[in-house]
Amino acid sequence: QVQLVESGGGLVQAGGSLRVSCAVSGSTFSSHAMGWFRQAPGKEREFVAAITRSGGRTLYADSVTGRFTISRDNAKNTVYLQMNSLKPEDTAVYYCAAAAAGDIVGSIRLRGGHANYWGQGTQVTVSS
Repeated sequence: QVQLVESGGGLVQAGGSLRVSCAVSGSTFSSHAMGWFRQAPGKEREFVAAITRSGGRTLYADSVTGRFTISRDNAKNTVYLQMNSLKPEDTAVYYCAAAAAGDIVGSIRLRGGHANYWGQGTQVTVSS
């Protein structure tokens, strides 16, 4: 059984930084493209970023490009989302997700909202 467990959420002031992590177990982590999504209150869940299994290619939503960075450590079975220059509109529950495919196809599917596995989420709150 594949499990994704997010951590690192919290409260931060606007303009600050935060890094969230997602530890994966129960599967060969390095075979999956990984992604981050978020859902703000009253809004639909939206794609944030994705990374291929090797970490060689990344995709970002326009709203976070230049501010957020997705990365992974296959030795630690963990994917990260470094968030800089945070804005109040970044406030949301952040979810980690994994695609069955590990290459750019998997990342594209994640960008389209199609994931095979989901974490439970971690709250990120940005105060103004």
